[in-house]
Amino acid sequence: MSKRKSAEVSADRAERAAARKNAPNPVWFKPVMFGFMLLGLIWIVLYYVTSATLQLPIPSLGQANIFVGFGLVLVGFLMTPWWK
Repeated sequence: MSKRKSAEVSADRAERAAARKNAPNPVWFKPVMFGFMLLGLIWIVLYYVTSATLQLPIPSLGQANIFVGFGLVLVGFLMTPWWK
């Protein structure tokens, strides 16, 4: 009886995993993904536009602001394989 029970549990787990795999993304997924990409782009453009005077968004970072912007864009792109 325990063997049959473990087989049922295994089948139930497989069904749940398949359902999760085919489930659509949560509502927040696309806005967050595109938000990271857009925020990174804005960060880089803002740095380039203000680099001669203020060096915004974070003046103390200097040229490292470019890496921060590319990092944000990269997070957005790393989310794209899970977008359904």
